[in-house]
Amino acid sequence: MNFPQNLRYTNEHEWIRVEGDIAYVGITDYAQDQLGDIVFVDIPTVGESLEAGESFGTIEVVKTISDLFLPVEGEVLEQNEALEENPELVNKDPYGEGWLIKMKPVELKDVENLLDAEAYKAVVNG
Repeated sequence: MNFPQNLRYTNEHEWIRVEGDIAYVGITDYAQDQLGDIVFVDIPTVGESLEAGESFGTIEVVKTISDLFLPVEGEVLEQNEALEENPELVNKDPYGEGWLIKMKPVELKDVENLLDAEAYKAVVNG
């Protein structure tokens, strides 16, 4: 399993990376591994402002559909258009080309309250 040190994580297995005042959000390597082959990503919330913990979309795998939860309060600015044609990018590169959304957090400091790599690793390893 890969746990990049430059990201913050949630207990629901999303990651967030801040670049300036914009943040990228995706699911972790652990999450994509547990889900299996991703066949569809649905992000209907572009342009909406959501609270931390609210569902911003779903990921569909062969056997189930899983909700995606926003790590911090903010506006969903954009979805990763590449996933429309290639949802498997989430499986192949969850921390790079497989990002799900760009968002504008209301408070950037809220990101620092999320799990760091070591704390997330402890969640995954029980």
